[in-house]
Amino acid sequence: MKTTVFSTHKFEEPYLVKANNDKHQLKLLESRLTKETAILATGSEAVSLFTGDDASAHIVEKLSAIGVKYIALRSAGFNHVDLEKVAEMNMKVARVPAYSPYAIAEHTLALILALNRKIIRAHNRVREQNFSLNGLTGFDLNGKTVGVIGTGKIGAVLVKILHGLGCKILAQDVAEDKNLIDLYDVIYTNCTTICKQADIISLHVPLIPSTQHLIDKEHIALMKEGVMLINTSRGGLVDTKAVIEGLKSGKIGYFGIDVYEEEEGLFFEDHSEDILQDDVIARLMTFPNVLITSHQAFLTETALTNIAETTIYNLDCFDKAVLSGNEISVN
Repeated sequence: MKTTVFSTHKFEEPYLVKANNDKHQLKLLESRLTKETAILATGSEAVSLFTGDDASAHIVEKLSAIGVKYIALRSAGFNHVDLEKVAEMNMKVARVPAYSPYAIAEHTLALILALNRKIIRAHNRVREQNFSLNGLTGFDLNGKTVGVIGTGKIGAVLVKILHGLGCKILAQDVAEDKNLIDLYDVIYTNCTTICKQADIISLHVPLIPSTQHLIDKEHIALMKEGVMLINTSRGGLVDTKAVIEGLKSGKIGYFGIDVYEEEEGLFFEDHSEDILQDDVIARLMTFPNVLITSHQAFLTETALTNIAETTIYNLDCFDKAVLSGNEISVN
C-alpha cells in the first residue's frame, strides 16, 4: 500500500523501516500535515500521522479528494483528527492504543523527582563550580498524597510506582479499577476533593470536550498552597494562563509538563535560531519551578518499536480489508 508518512522524525525512522520490512511503499516526509502539505499525499491510499499533524475537516476533505482512504495514526490520542469528516468521506482511521504505558508513567515520575529535588538547578550550579546547597531543599515523597486523574493503562502504572514510594493515592476516573483499590489502597474520589487534598496532581485522561481545561482557575483555587501539578497527557487539559497566575501567586509551587496546548508547530522542531512567538510558553520558561519537556515521554526504544509495529500492522489490515482492533469508531 502506498502510504505517505507525515512528520517523520529521525528518532522514529529506523523503527518504521524495520517494522515495514519493505511490505508497504512508505513515502517518509519530515513535513507536518497542513492544508499546504496535504497535496504531498497524492498517489497514496493511506497517510500516517503523528500528534502534531492537522487532520481537521478541510484537510481531511483534501486528502479524500486526492484518493486517500486510510489514516494510520502513530499515537494513542486522536483529538487532532476530525472523525465526523472522516466518516463523511467514508475513510477509515486506526491508532496505536497502547505502546508503552511504562514510558509515560516513568517520565511522569522523572518530572516529579526533578522538580522536587531541583535536579536541573543543581546540575547547572555544579557545572559552574557552585556546590552550594542553598535553595535546593526538596521533600520526601513517602507519605505524600498524590492525586492521579485518570487510571487507565498509564495512570495505573503510575499508581503502582507511587505506591512503591509510600504515597497515599487519590484517584478519579469514570470507571474505578478494583485491582488498584485492592493492591495499592487507592481511594477513588472526585476532582474537587483531589484538588483540595493532594500534594501532587498528575493528569492522565484523554482530551475530549468534557476534559478541555479541566484544570482551570476554579480548580486551581481549591488546591493546596505550593501544590505540584504534572501533565504528561494532553496540553489542552490545562488552562495554561490560569496556571501562570497560580505560579505567580505561589498557589502552584511546581509545574511539570511534557505537553502544551499550543504545541503544534512548536514541539518536535528546532527553533533555536528563531524568535519565540508564543508569549505564554515564553512566560512559563521564566519560572525556576517549571520544568518543560517537548512531548518526549513516549520516547523509549520499547515505545518506538511498538508504535512502528502497530502502525504497520494497521496498514496491513487496511490493505487486506480486515479489522485490526485498533480502528477508531467514526459513527
